[in-house]
Amino acid sequence: MKINIMTLMLMWMTATSTLSAQTDRTLTADEVAGLGKDLTAQWKDSVRTAYDEFYKNRILTDDPYFMILHWSILGEKPADGYALYISLHGGGGAPSKINDIQWMGHQGLYRPYNAVYLCPRGITDTWDMHFRPEDDAFYKQIVMMMVAFCDVNPDKVYIMGYSAGGDGVWRMAPRMADHWAAASMMAGHPGEVSLVNLRNTPFMIWCGELDAAYDRNIRCRERIAEMDSLQHTDPEGYIHEGHILKGKGHDMNREDTVAVSWMAKYRRDPYPKRIVWRQEEVTRPHFYWLTVPAGELAPGKEVRADIKDNTIALTRCDYSQLTLSLNDTMLNLDEPVTVTFQGKTLFRGKVERRLSTMRSTLYERNDPSYMFPAQVTVKIN
Repeated sequence: MKINIMTLMLMWMTATSTLSAQTDRTLTADEVAGLGKDLTAQWKDSVRTAYDEFYKNRILTDDPYFMILHWSILGEKPADGYALYISLHGGGGAPSKINDIQWMGHQGLYRPYNAVYLCPRGITDTWDMHFRPEDDAFYKQIVMMMVAFCDVNPDKVYIMGYSAGGDGVWRMAPRMADHWAAASMMAGHPGEVSLVNLRNTPFMIWCGELDAAYDRNIRCRERIAEMDSLQHTDPEGYIHEGHILKGKGHDMNREDTVAVSWMAKYRRDPYPKRIVWRQEEVTRPHFYWLTVPAGELAPGKEVRADIKDNTIALTRCDYSQLTLSLNDTMLNLDEPVTVTFQGKTLFRGKVERRLSTMRSTLYERNDPSYMFPAQVTVKIN
């Protein structure tokens, strides 16, 4: 059976079609909070309906690819929901049997506490098995499924991986930075990936001092220095740690397992006051509270935005327009909101909280933390 993410969109469209002008009235901040709980419960029901077979079979499919899943629930559920650790196995460009062995061995490699520990089997047997363009949709569906079925907190989702899995983390941590609470890369090669999207995603780097294959040790040292530089110029962002283990090769003798407790200290902030967003090789229209036109996506395009008081200041935007999704955590929506681009005012006024906006953003993003009651679209001159 092929996953069709449009199933959820159709459910939203059906629900929205019954929404009358009378029910889609302007909302107060208190009403948004109450309605948000109801809408989240409805959304979880829709995910459970759409994904019931996949959850039971522990496999996701999207022809011609499929992703087999193994997960364990470890410990007790915290009051705010389980954490989810997506852990990517080693292997890569090897026969299927070898990658199967790597995947099975990885299932007990780390032991997070009070969490769902999930190991996806790579969708190919190629070196890029964990970060192919098709992987983004699979990881999003994993998170959706675990939030709906296992009561995972969407703001406590972590990604980690070893060797080929580390290669995957190098790419997927920046590419999907707005999905992760933190990330940890073990013994992987960064290639030419950009790290600027990690401004709000704590990131750990682990490599053996003697892990010289493909110059992993050299490249990891360089990327630790790069993260140091990024944090030096933006001290409130780019939280990171880098560890080059003396005397260790590709096998770090499990010294990297402390990454689990390090990541657990962090929660995702879905509404950061500063966003740095650079499109990677797999482009996407959303990042945190920003949305850009789907027809203008291209690798390398950037947006940079800051919130201070009730003003959103855009310092860079490589698109013709930008949609800002807003809530009362970010701004005081009872007061006028101002949006500027390089000092020029693009918008100033009151914005309305609406039930239809909450519904559309929830089912568009399929993430309860990205359900917004208000939006503003500005044209960039």
